[in-house]
Amino acid sequence: MTYKARIKEIFPSVQGEGPFVGYKQLFIRFCGCNLACSYCDTDFRTVDSVEYSVEDLVEIVKKNSDCHSVSLTGGEPLLNTGFLKEFLSHCPLPVYLETNATLAGELGEIIDYIDYISADIKLASSTGGDDLFNEHDRFFAVGSSKKMFAKVVFDSSITDEEIMQCSKLGAKYNIELILQPKMNGNIMEIDKSTIETVLNKFLKQYKKVRLIPQVHKFLDIR
Repeated sequence: MTYKARIKEIFPSVQGEGPFVGYKQLFIRFCGCNLACSYCDTDFRTVDSVEYSVEDLVEIVKKNSDCHSVSLTGGEPLLNTGFLKEFLSHCPLPVYLETNATLAGELGEIIDYIDYISADIKLASSTGGDDLFNEHDRFFAVGSSKKMFAKVVFDSSITDEEIMQCSKLGAKYNIELILQPKMNGNIMEIDKSTIETVLNKFLKQYKKVRLIPQVHKFLDIR
C-alpha cells in the first residue's frame, strides 16, 4: 500500500526547544491532533495543507542534507503511523519525533525508526485539559529505549502535585525534564520569581531538570 499524508508545512529552521536547541532541522508539520491544549500556538488544520507521498517527502529530505535531523512535528505526527512506517524506512537523516506523548501503541509501531524523542508532559493546569500522567507513563515505557527527554510547559498555576508526578515519571525512566515557561506570542507569561520558584521545587525532588524557554521566539525565527 502506498500511503499519503496531509502536511501543513515543511521548512528548514533551527530547533528552539529542549536540549537540541541550535541544531538545524527539517521540520515536517503534520495536520491533526488528538488533544486541544489551550496554549497551543500552532496551526495544524488541513486548510491550505498539501498531501504528500512517501516519495515526495524523501526527495525533499535529500535536498536538505545539511540538516542535523528531520523533526516530525504537528499537531501530532503519531496519528500517521501507516505513512510514517513507509517514509521512515527510506528517510536519509536521523529522525527527531515531537509528540504529546499520549499514543504509546502508535509509537510502538515506528519506534525502530526513531532516533530522538521530544515528549511533552501535558499538565492540566496549563492545557485546560485532563490529567494525562497514566498515558505519559505508558508512552515513556515504550520510548525509554531511545534518546528521550520530556518537555513540561508550565505557568503560575502549576501545582505541587503536578511537580511531584512529573518528578516521579522522570525518575522512573531516568529522563531529563525540560521546564518550558508558557509564552504569549514572544512574551513570557510568567515572572522571573515564579519561574525560579518552580525550578527549585522540581530540583528538590529530581535533579535531571533544566529550564529552557522557547529560544526561537527570542530569535524571531520559525
